[in-house]
Amino acid sequence: MTPTVSASGLSLRFGGTRALDDVSLRLSTGATGLLGPNGAGKTTLLRVLATAVPPGRGAFTVLGHAPDTSRGRQEVRRRLGYLPQAPGLPPGFTAFGFVDYVALLEELTDRTARHREVRHLLDEVGLTDVRGRRLRKLSGGTRQRTAFAAALVGDPAFLVLDESTVGLDPEQRMRFREPIARAGEGRTVLLSTRQTEDAAMLCSRVVVMAAGSVRFDGTPAELTAQADGRVWSSAERAPGARVGWRTGSGTFRTVGDPPHGADLLAPTLEDGYLLTLGGVGGLPPTTGGRCCCAWP
Repeated sequence: MTPTVSASGLSLRFGGTRALDDVSLRLSTGATGLLGPNGAGKTTLLRVLATAVPPGRGAFTVLGHAPDTSRGRQEVRRRLGYLPQAPGLPPGFTAFGFVDYVALLEELTDRTARHREVRHLLDEVGLTDVRGRRLRKLSGGTRQRTAFAAALVGDPAFLVLDESTVGLDPEQRMRFREPIARAGEGRTVLLSTRQTEDAAMLCSRVVVMAAGSVRFDGTPAELTAQADGRVWSSAERAPGARVGWRTGSGTFRTVGDPPHGADLLAPTLEDGYLLTLGGVGGLPPTTGGRCCCAWP
């Protein structure tokens, strides 16, 4: 399958910190989950792919267009939708008015056709009944879905979502998953998330980053399999385990190298993720300082 996005050797430093370290990816139709601890380089990678900042080294294309010229950036931006972690919606706008404003910026000048698309997008994300309400009066999850509708303006081939479910309660996350899943049926979606559950439910592929580099790239089943035979139940906390916690039943669920005869448990995606990182957290941050370059 011809990739929508092809990136090779992306590297970027902020001051003395290596934010991206030789990252290469090929993304095709469907949803890819981007996992990693804080400071792993996830947001930096998304900002590079969204043409918000250029890489220090390396290159990428979206549907064959490279952003290394003004015309190339314009072609890439026409083909992508971007939902940043904190979209900063104007509180005085209605949901309809905000998405309509974004559509105007996308040069959809036919008012009748534009309003038809805005209504369709708000319907798609389940906001039919609130599209006339001011954003300041909407819940966080509803505002997030409004921003998602705006990212879909113009039917982008490549959709970049940065921590789109962060701060949402379980019900809001569940409501948000459905439009994300639908979006991935006909386009390429790159979803950065700290929720392994979101990646397991929505993504056919998972990429794990740490310290600016890719540590794993494969299917959710393959990531889960990293923990085969390495998760067990015990009555006491196991010394030397990578991670372990007391469950509601009073036993410990432990991840690491099990002792002989351990009561093995079926692994989860989260177990494979933790083992891929080599433990829990503790990784040095990879963002900070100041970038010395920026695309116009």
